[in-house]
Amino acid sequence: MANLQDYSILFLILLISTIILRAILNKTRTKTRLPPSPLALPIIGHLHLLTPIRHQAFHKLSIHYGPLMHLFLGSTPCVIVSSPEMAKEIFKTHETSFLNRPRTVANDFLTYGSSDLVMAPYGPYWKFIKKVCMSELLSGKTLAQFHPIRCEEIKWLLQLILKKAEAGDSIDIGQEIMRTLNNVITRMTMGQRCSENEDEASKVTKMVQDMNRLTGLSNWADFIWFCKNLDLQGFGKRLKEARGRFDAIIEKVIRDHEEGKRKKEEMGDDAGNTTKDVVDILLDVAEDENSEMRLTRENIKGFILNMFGAATETSAITTEWALAELLHHPKVMEKARQEIDSVVGKDRVVEESDIDSLPYLQAIVKETLRLHPAAPLITRESIEDCTINGYKIPANTRIFINIWAIGRDPKSWENPLEFRPERFMCEEGNGMSQLDVRGQHFHYLPFGSGRRMCPGISLALMVVQTILASMIQCFEWKVGDGKNNATNMDEGAGGTLRKAHCLVCVPVARLNPFPQI
Repeated sequence: MANLQDYSILFLILLISTIILRAILNKTRTKTRLPPSPLALPIIGHLHLLTPIRHQAFHKLSIHYGPLMHLFLGSTPCVIVSSPEMAKEIFKTHETSFLNRPRTVANDFLTYGSSDLVMAPYGPYWKFIKKVCMSELLSGKTLAQFHPIRCEEIKWLLQLILKKAEAGDSIDIGQEIMRTLNNVITRMTMGQRCSENEDEASKVTKMVQDMNRLTGLSNWADFIWFCKNLDLQGFGKRLKEARGRFDAIIEKVIRDHEEGKRKKEEMGDDAGNTTKDVVDILLDVAEDENSEMRLTRENIKGFILNMFGAATETSAITTEWALAELLHHPKVMEKARQEIDSVVGKDRVVEESDIDSLPYLQAIVKETLRLHPAAPLITRESIEDCTINGYKIPANTRIFINIWAIGRDPKSWENPLEFRPERFMCEEGNGMSQLDVRGQHFHYLPFGSGRRMCPGISLALMVVQTILASMIQCFEWKVGDGKNNATNMDEGAGGTLRKAHCLVCVPVARLNPFPQI
């Protein structure tokens, strides 16, 4: 009986607190004209309305409260953007007010105190490293130099799949593509494969996935003020372990590069420097006394971390979703095969140079990115007070642009939930064929928009389109029953849009004889 009385008192206190807080929020909202908002609870705000798949929860709320919605996630004020018009206001009309990314516990720790490109505050350092990135690290010339690496790794992937086909074994599509991309990135950044040893390669793959997953989980310390210095969910230990594994790898690589460079200088040997990897380039910038800014070791590590986090799992996720959609839509798969066969033939494997001649394949990737953007939420933080659509957005408000919801907006897309690559083809006559992925069309933003959009678009499209084309051309794919069936299109939780269940298939060699690879 006493327990019942205690619970009744607690409920009464919570009810009164909620009514009072609601009255205060309504008064504040009337005074400052904040965007519409559902009822908030004391302390936790609107956290009780979220689900593990955050972009879906935001979308459901936006149906009731509109395309510009105000939420309190704990004590953190947030605004959710869910329409092309509101996204344009953020990315174009008021871009200078939203150039920062919010600093979270996980991102800040993993990126060495936001010493990287992705999380660094907008300012002189960010402008400098962005210029280095676009002119040196991810320029067309640099990507062309790394073309042989991408070709070799894709060939190794196809050889692995062919062995599985000959043995009648199944293959985890996402895992194997991610392993291939890890090899591409490690060779581009460090001059070596992540590992010739299967166990070590699996560890690297798991390390990248763990780090991406940690940055996508909800950490109470990011939202509830009195949890800021507490580690109630055990994030601290997991973050230290994840960064420790990465740090051990990259620290050895940097030392090896420094030692190799020192030996060459002592011997006066400049040979073999025609193709420098990313670590070489960053070390050159760090040691350049005439550089407008000197890079620290943490800056170098942070940027390499960006390369892994942004270029491996996201590209693997996109390719896996694309193949799953094709298996779910066999007519689309057959049309893609016919295009590849007519352009490339069956005597050789499709290459990067063929992609420009494969518009339907490009449309498939565009449609995949519309329905399954690898990063479904783009986050920003307001630097200053501004007004969007008549509503005041105070400084230090966290902004979530729900590009997953924008890509499924029925006002912008006919039959938005249907996978139909034809919508991006000229014959449709709807203007969608002119849509570019580079953030100029605000109803289609798979890589973001503005100054802080993803800088690795060209590399991502190169590897995704080439790997997908080769898998379509070279193999038939058999799927089993149960949770790994291609018809299961459930989404998983986390900062990246993974499939809830891995796509496991049995490959069957389609070309006979199989081309030399």
